[in-house]
Amino acid sequence: MNSLTNTNFNSFYSYSQLEIEYCEQQGALWYYMNPQPRPCFNAELLNSIHLLQNSVTESNAQASPCHDSHIAYMVLASRVPDVFNLGGDLNLFQSLIKNKDRDGLHAYARACIDVLYHNICPQLPITTISLVQGSALGGGFEAALSSSILIAERSAELGLPEILFNLFPGMGAYSLLARRIGPRLAERLITSGKLYRADELYEMGVVDVLAEDGCGHETVKKYIRQHRRNCNGLQAIERVRQFYDPITYEELAGIADIWVDAACHLSDRNLRMMNKLVSAQNQLQPQAAEACAA
Repeated sequence: MNSLTNTNFNSFYSYSQLEIEYCEQQGALWYYMNPQPRPCFNAELLNSIHLLQNSVTESNAQASPCHDSHIAYMVLASRVPDVFNLGGDLNLFQSLIKNKDRDGLHAYARACIDVLYHNICPQLPITTISLVQGSALGGGFEAALSSSILIAERSAELGLPEILFNLFPGMGAYSLLARRIGPRLAERLITSGKLYRADELYEMGVVDVLAEDGCGHETVKKYIRQHRRNCNGLQAIERVRQFYDPITYEELAGIADIWVDAACHLSDRNLRMMNKLVSAQNQLQPQAAEACAA
């Protein structure tokens, strides 16, 4: 990996809660999530990712495919040790629900699907990749699924715990899983509330590439090297997939509206269960901060 020296990339340094690395040889932009104070999708992280996506689109539009600054791959990963992302900002959810702030819930949901949709359907021929190391829960799992290719280390754990507090993952999980493994199996996974190891999900067809523990980065690089050899045909297949069974923004927005309705009907008991998960998020962050400072 090398620093972004091209002037088109200078602005990438300014995105908070993201760390950016660019591999010029592979045309791969790696963006690592490092959210504070909890490893979840807070508003600031969502805004940074959205701005980065727009910047990449603008930069690529000005560069030829053979130009040094052309980005052919975007790789989503995490800087938090043992955590990819723990999902939605549950602390914010509790506050909005208690205050009956439906507009606030709606705004958060739209911010999530804006980022998700851009990753599902990049405006230029970019292959999106997610590298999951550690835990990917709720919205973290949805974010990983939104990439064209999901690569996960063998012992990574992925799951959708929302049903445990009487809700469902409303920012793309159903749409993305149903297209990968079928609606019935997708519903079974969503309603189970359990965590799945990456090797289990690989056998189910959810994870595309299984990496050995500690080898995630090298596995991504190897995948890109192989993909580059046949990128014209493989990118065409990605476009065919979207043409055959497209995920539209309207679909994601409609499901997000159902999520807002359901969130507004959560009981105090449901919110107490949600609070337990907030506590779990809080306990992880000090460990992450210590590891980053070491």
